[in-house]
Amino acid sequence: MAAEIHRRILLAESDLLLDDVETLRLSDESEAPLSLREAIRAMQIRLGRRNPPLPPATLDAAHDLVFAVQQRLMAANSKNPRPARHASRPSGQALFTVVREDRKWKVLSLPGPGADDAEWLELVESTVERAWDRWCYAQHQASRAARLHARPQVALAVARAAWNNYWLLLQDADRIKERLIASRGRLAGGTS
Repeated sequence: MAAEIHRRILLAESDLLLDDVETLRLSDESEAPLSLREAIRAMQIRLGRRNPPLPPATLDAAHDLVFAVQQRLMAANSKNPRPARHASRPSGQALFTVVREDRKWKVLSLPGPGADDAEWLELVESTVERAWDRWCYAQHQASRAARLHARPQVALAVARAAWNNYWLLLQDADRIKERLIASRGRLAGGTS
């Protein structure tokens, strides 16, 4: 129980750090301030990393590092015995898609079913929401790259990959919800 509380606290803290990163991005900052760097490093230490990497100097690096921490925290959910995995990939191994040149984008997948349908559905919805947030981030970066004439084609390709990942997850989540509703209806109809 204490481990689950610790995991949830770190997940909430990581959400706050992502908010800080996005606020700085909206102010057209590119460097991570010292306070943000140290907060990310402290979170990694509390997560159990003995030798965390150097604190991220840029907001891009800070964003990627906090997302990586969140993925570890979400995979450690004790109520989800089977971590998310992609077809043909071992459990816990991320799937990246090459969007353009040397740029990759991590593709999210929905968690497998757990013992409790309500908790599983909450995890599914959280994953879809995370994919939406990632698309919003990528879209913001694409518009920023276009304004600055800084490789806008690459940023647009990343935004498209993020959108495709979000859209496919949303459609899968809708199918899961429909199946759960239908199975509840069959169960309710069979017990009358």
